[in-house]
Amino acid sequence: MSEKVKFTAGGITLLGDLRIPAGPGPHPGVVLTGPFTGTRDQVTGLYAARLTDAGYATLAFDHRNWGESGGQPRNHEDAQGKLEDLRAAVSLLRSRPEVDGDRIGALGICLGGGYALRFAAFDPRVKAFAGVAGAYNNPYGMRAGMSPSGYQEALASFTEVLERQDGGAEVEYLPAVAEEGEAAMPGDEPFAYYGTSRGASEHWRNEVTRASIRELITVDNMMGADFLSPKPGLIVHGLVDRFCSPEGAEEAYRRMDDPKRIVWLDARLHIDLYDTEPHVTRAVEAVTAFFGEHL
Repeated sequence: MSEKVKFTAGGITLLGDLRIPAGPGPHPGVVLTGPFTGTRDQVTGLYAARLTDAGYATLAFDHRNWGESGGQPRNHEDAQGKLEDLRAAVSLLRSRPEVDGDRIGALGICLGGGYALRFAAFDPRVKAFAGVAGAYNNPYGMRAGMSPSGYQEALASFTEVLERQDGGAEVEYLPAVAEEGEAAMPGDEPFAYYGTSRGASEHWRNEVTRASIRELITVDNMMGADFLSPKPGLIVHGLVDRFCSPEGAEEAYRRMDDPKRIVWLDARLHIDLYDTEPHVTRAVEAVTAFFGEHL
């Protein structure tokens, strides 16, 4: 059973799809958060449906500013707001009689992997974490990748954008994906998913605020790995991933304490874990096996 639900976080109305398995409950529940710019009818919806088939009540939803959820400016990454959204999503799951509120897991895919990790570390209601093809952002890694001077230049450029907007200018946007030219996620691989019928959604827009990039390079979601224990954590990642590095997944795993598990899949593209078989099935099997042990 799938039910469209509304709930609020910080006064903002969020929309999600609550899926309940067949058979008697209450069922263990899983809250999902997904890729940068993604909406609930794309990657998180696919994983939610597969987990529900495996016996989990799931909630895939549009974060604030994205998809059908409220919030301004539109298509803007709000790192702290996403954590608040996840908290409210768990509150909704726990309010439902079909869900066992003492058996809640958090699953994040791509950028959502980092948010799910940080959220799970600090919310006692969440009993287990899993990340698939996760981006475990932290400022140290971003600065190292750019060089200290490059990092400061990036911060300065985004501060200029925000200063103009503080002065009354319109919100500045750039394309989310583009095969060539400037985009938040440039290149052929992101375009192959979002820019084609493959990831088509009536609720997705090929634009993102320019200031969103500042959120991505300043947020520290990796810190969740240091605080997750004693909760169990699972990392599922492709052996080759140009967008969410295997080295970042390895660091998150290393910084977590037991019980923990890492599963490497023979995927060669980041978006293989979005919708491509057999990779999605293997990722779902790893997640359901892990949650089956710990929820």
